[in-house]
Amino acid sequence: MGIGKNIVKWALACISVLCVNSILLAQQVGIEMHTEAQADTAKKEVIKEVPAITVEELEQLYNKNPDSIYSQYLHTLLENKQFKTAEKVVINQRSHNPQDLSLRVDMGDVYAWERRYDKAKVQYDSLLQMLNGDDGLTQRVVKTFTDHGNDDYALKALERTAVLTNAWYYYGMPLARLYDKCGRGDKTIEMLLIAVPVQGGNLETLKTMLLEMLGTDPAKLQQMQKGIVKKINDDPGNANYADLLTWIYTQKNDWDGALIQIEALDERNKESGRRLIELARVAANARQYDAAAKAYDDVIAQGKESVNYLTARSGRLSIAFELIKNDTLLKPAVIVDLAKQYDSLLVEYPQQYTTQTAADYAMLEAQYAGNALKALALLQRAITEPGIRQNAVGMFKLQMGDYYLLTGQLWDASLIYSQVDKEFKQDMLGEDARFRNAKLAYYRGDFVWAQRQLSVLKASTSQLIANDALYLSVLITENVEDSNYVPLERFANASLLLFENKDKEAESLLDSINKAYPKHPLNDDIIMARADLAMKHHNYLRTLELLKALYDKYGQDVLADDAVYKMAEIYRNQLHDIREAKHYYEQLIIDYPGSTYVQAARQHLYDLNNAVLP
Repeated sequence: MGIGKNIVKWALACISVLCVNSILLAQQVGIEMHTEAQADTAKKEVIKEVPAITVEELEQLYNKNPDSIYSQYLHTLLENKQFKTAEKVVINQRSHNPQDLSLRVDMGDVYAWERRYDKAKVQYDSLLQMLNGDDGLTQRVVKTFTDHGNDDYALKALERTAVLTNAWYYYGMPLARLYDKCGRGDKTIEMLLIAVPVQGGNLETLKTMLLEMLGTDPAKLQQMQKGIVKKINDDPGNANYADLLTWIYTQKNDWDGALIQIEALDERNKESGRRLIELARVAANARQYDAAAKAYDDVIAQGKESVNYLTARSGRLSIAFELIKNDTLLKPAVIVDLAKQYDSLLVEYPQQYTTQTAADYAMLEAQYAGNALKALALLQRAITEPGIRQNAVGMFKLQMGDYYLLTGQLWDASLIYSQVDKEFKQDMLGEDARFRNAKLAYYRGDFVWAQRQLSVLKASTSQLIANDALYLSVLITENVEDSNYVPLERFANASLLLFENKDKEAESLLDSINKAYPKHPLNDDIIMARADLAMKHHNYLRTLELLKALYDKYGQDVLADDAVYKMAEIYRNQLHDIREAKHYYEQLIIDYPGSTYVQAARQHLYDLNNAVLP
């Protein structure tokens, strides 16, 4: 056969056999020897359907151009157990390329194939003996071994240089990755902890690596926890270890353990509750409200002289408010008691009128205590406080507009929205105000004016406003049949009743639309409105029933992706059914790739796949 045809056959063959044999061989003589049976099994798994090309044909190609065919020729020789020829080929290559470190590993591979492991070890060890502490040389040697699949010797190379230079901290991260790759969890953790002192500014990166290496394995997390505790005992002044230990507790869902650790650190380092405040915020974001409340209470117990006392008081109220929002059996006495606590704080610290605390208090009064007039008075007081930031004024005014709606003062609501629009023309607050005014026009049945505003807002820089504007615009456009505005007017009125917390009246009005117009295109919107109402009352099973009905019947319509995303969120946040949550996030990504929820769904799916379950 001619050289040209051989080249074609070789090109096909090399795709399958590239580097396979040396990988198997290198692992045979590493720190943990593979058995012959394991090696044979591995070879059968990797090498399949190799194109028929003979040793003689490869020899012709090699003699013509040694460098281009060397690796494939060597591997084929080894496969055919022509070890003497293979040894001569490596020697020939070394005579032409004496500086090529990989050829020493190749020679070791030849001896390993012959099961002359002592001689193979000599070749591999000769590379280790070359190491002198030079980092560049170390990296080349490590790469040579890893390219040949010999991770055990790559580890030996890094370890040798770390010993020579006494720079374990510098090589900690690459060593940890290799130990993890080799399944040596204890050493992985040891090296990561050694690397921590120089990672003080990059603890989040380190945490990411820990998640990647430790995953959700409780045993590994427990091992990591023990290792950190030992480091803290050896070096109590290193705050990085303490941060990592707290983080490990939270990953294990052991919030009480995290709190105990932070309490001890706070007392030892005289931090006046700084870390406790941080833990409380992390716990609140994770919906661990009891842990957050305990952390805030610890700071409050330090007394008013603590620099974080007021922050803790405000944070503690916000946690109590979150519990009310999530309470399925809301008791009026609890609302009254919390309102008194808010009022007491504002009397004692009037500067809090300019903060989120005042906004939360106003929301509590307007939307939970049914006292919108008091909420309006609170916000009116807040916007006149000296030193208040203009952005805070704008946000408080938008809130006031909403509460004017609750009291039926539609004109006042429109007026204050317009004020914010004018004062923050080029700001996100201005866009928010314009959308609320457009929605108010929709509530009033002025669909033409609302559409004019919405057509501009669909291009908003805020994705949320743009999405809401698009939905409302489509709602108006698609639900007017033959100039008959009556069904849409009723639906808009029902939407306003829902906003005003007049849920029974809203539900009756929605029923009337279904009865009078059973085949109207508003039906999917009505189902979604009912689902939102059930969600508001924490009837999660009923919410899921309605959302599934919407998806089954209107799977191709504009609200279908909303329904799937909301189902995923309910399973994740309320029912804590990880399997179902993942199913619906995946369904959203597959069925609705253009949905605005896809990015959030991907992130939640990633978080669930990497979550550490209790």
